[in-house]
Amino acid sequence: MRRRPMLRIPSRSGTMRFVSEVSKDKITSDEDVLATLLKVFRSLFMYDFQSQRDLVPFLPEDVKLKYEELLAATESASSNHPSGSVLQPADTLCKDLGFSLLEGPSTLAAAGTGVFISEGVVPRGAVVSMYPGTIYQVYEPIFFQSIGNPFIFRCIDGILIDGNDKGISKCVYRSCSRRDQLGPFKLSDVTWLTPHHRNPLAVGQYVNNCSNDREANVCYQELEVPEDFPIELRQYIPNIKYSHDVTGPLRCVVLVALRDIQKEEELFSNYYTIVH
Repeated sequence: MRRRPMLRIPSRSGTMRFVSEVSKDKITSDEDVLATLLKVFRSLFMYDFQSQRDLVPFLPEDVKLKYEELLAATESASSNHPSGSVLQPADTLCKDLGFSLLEGPSTLAAAGTGVFISEGVVPRGAVVSMYPGTIYQVYEPIFFQSIGNPFIFRCIDGILIDGNDKGISKCVYRSCSRRDQLGPFKLSDVTWLTPHHRNPLAVGQYVNNCSNDREANVCYQELEVPEDFPIELRQYIPNIKYSHDVTGPLRCVVLVALRDIQKEEELFSNYYTIVH
């Protein structure tokens, strides 16, 4: 038996999630998760294309051509919109996935901030959000970052993700992000540390634990970002490795809908998953 807990301890033992086999821990394939992320990130790239123009000359010719074609189609479509209308990141999420997210006071007493579906409907199996933060291997130091920190996620193999957007955790993430920039290309998203997220999915750390009368409607899925993930889209990944010399793919965690989730519903997860 293996345990995949958050380090935030659930208040009721009945809020654990049980999975009979490791192979059944994921209800959506990695391929479908990656396809969703690529779709959203490409839309965000096009939404912000004017500020991305400096990156385009460094891309392969076939990739540049693809974005030029997309830009032409986008400009043609925008000509049909009222003058002065501005597409926001949350709008791209609604356009691509059919729903939008909103942070606000949780419906659970003393639970702090929660995450809600503000527009549309989330179908079962859809990627709802991402868990942002710095990635620590099992042997890497995280003692000082963990003191009083309720946002540390433990993956099934012991890898930790520090999703705190304040204090030393915030400083560490920003430092690692500046360290890993590759020429003009940013390899991670730092805006989840601010009130203005460029990636509207990067709010998974604020999803609250379910209770005996509030069942979980999302679950966590771990994902290895492939090495060939488009370099121009890595700027929207809200995760970064603590150590620069750690080899292998980047670990990410997404939250996936366990059932259809309606507008104005709050998202709830199981902070503990028991996998036999």
